[in-house]
Amino acid sequence: MISEITINKPEPFLPEQPLPQFNRSINVKRTIRGLEAGKPIMITEFYSNGLQLLKELQMHLKEKFPGDSFTEQRAYRSAFRELSSLIYIKIVDHQLNVKKAPSIGWLEKLYPENKSFLLPFTKVQGLNSAWQWNLNGITLPVLRNKIHPYYGVYFPTRFDHLILFDNWLKRYEGPKKSAIDVGIGSGVLSFQMVKHGFQKVFGTDTNPNAIVGLTETLGDTKLSRKIDLDFAPLFGKFEKQTELIVFNPPWLPASQEMDTNDEAIYYNENLFPEFFAEAKKRLLPEGKLVIIFSNLAEITNATETHPIEKELAEGGRFKLVNCLKRKVKGASDKTKRDQNWRGEEMVELWELTGV
Repeated sequence: MISEITINKPEPFLPEQPLPQFNRSINVKRTIRGLEAGKPIMITEFYSNGLQLLKELQMHLKEKFPGDSFTEQRAYRSAFRELSSLIYIKIVDHQLNVKKAPSIGWLEKLYPENKSFLLPFTKVQGLNSAWQWNLNGITLPVLRNKIHPYYGVYFPTRFDHLILFDNWLKRYEGPKKSAIDVGIGSGVLSFQMVKHGFQKVFGTDTNPNAIVGLTETLGDTKLSRKIDLDFAPLFGKFEKQTELIVFNPPWLPASQEMDTNDEAIYYNENLFPEFFAEAKKRLLPEGKLVIIFSNLAEITNATETHPIEKELAEGGRFKLVNCLKRKVKGASDKTKRDQNWRGEEMVELWELTGV
């Protein structure tokens, strides 16, 4: 039952003592030193005060981490995440308790019982962005209709891998009775498969927000009869063999303990071995296993091991049918990160079949 699933959301903070306040008259450098000493602070008066403090914090940390290598950028982001999490803003009756603040529908939807509490300012920014994406929808080149991603659900901001998969689906000549989408996320790959004639798609995810969000999106539409969901790891309750299994896993190996939101970006060492073992059981003899991946880990020196190549070389379960590659377009001019390594990035579509 969807009602029994606990949604991932920022944890409300109820301090025992009032927090020190930050406004335009407060010394910024002293405030940042306080953050580095682990002292939380609350934004007051104007929403823009929070934006200004974050900007100053970013400038401060860029002086400490001036390098543009992947490793140094990761260290910078880690420090920023830690310090910015101590900057809070107050919510009263589902509205931000400062002037000129955005109205965020998630505050009422995700916190119906909470009247007054604090959230980290960066989490509020995330809630605001996610509300706009959910409200306005996102246009993808591979779908006729917009998607409306739920809060806390990864959705694609680059489309090269989706175009690669769409081109593969156009050429696919096998049966289209059923398919399994492992890690369904915002549902894009499943929507693509339905668009290309698959009668039934079974989708799983370990992110409760993905399952709750897609259930709301599907509602009682025709799509709700074509897509069946399960809140579970890997294949969940779907035991029957199928003609197509699709997996768009995280593209980077985890280097530390992950929080829930990181699971869409980083994979642990057990993910691929467990996936391939379970996929072998559920693929029909002539079925196809399609994995959408990238050389991102290789070009950023995150690992020397390609998990799919490793399975093909050592697993004894699958053989390669085809590997399609597509060069990723350069980073957007709007991004603030130096992503010169993006020029070498390729997305990959691995088509395997059972041995």
